[in-house]
Amino acid sequence: MTEETALKKTVDIPEGVDVTIDGNNTVRVKGEKGELSRSFPHPMVEIKKSDGVVEVNCRSSRRRDVAFAGTCAAHIANMIKGVKDGFEYRMKVVYSHFPIKTVVENNEFLIHNFLGERTPRRAAIIDGAEVEGKGEDIFVRGINKENVGQTVANIERATKVKNRDIRVFQDGIYKVSDGRSRR
Repeated sequence: MTEETALKKTVDIPEGVDVTIDGNNTVRVKGEKGELSRSFPHPMVEIKKSDGVVEVNCRSSRRRDVAFAGTCAAHIANMIKGVKDGFEYRMKVVYSHFPIKTVVENNEFLIHNFLGERTPRRAAIIDGAEVEGKGEDIFVRGINKENVGQTVANIERATKVKNRDIRVFQDGIYKVSDGRSRR
């Protein structure tokens, strides 16, 4: 019985980006912004590098295996975008009565005076994400799309309004632009 490739996805490698693949489907991507590494252990998925592209092959036609191969290709594409251009989310601080003050301390984002509360609310900053505040705008940047996106979600979740009508109390920190790669 011969094995056929059920799915073959390719990801282009741009100039200035170096991709290495270890034996256990561990992909390392180096670029001008930094280095990322990720392992994709799956018996039916094979990752190869050839002629300026990364090939993700799936030897099974099962829906779950094909889906995993597509996910691997998407993750590798995001890793390449991240080390080449990076990712940036823009958030906006919105308040009506109590002025919100934000501070970055160690690996935490502190939100002071949210709805007049005395204790600051805290949001974890995931490793690899950098948070910068300029007035009412907050910028979250990094090379790992997942870590940057999770940091944005942590900040949004920390300012969730509870036990009040959200149509009236619209205070919070909201994502304004998505994590498109910055150039």
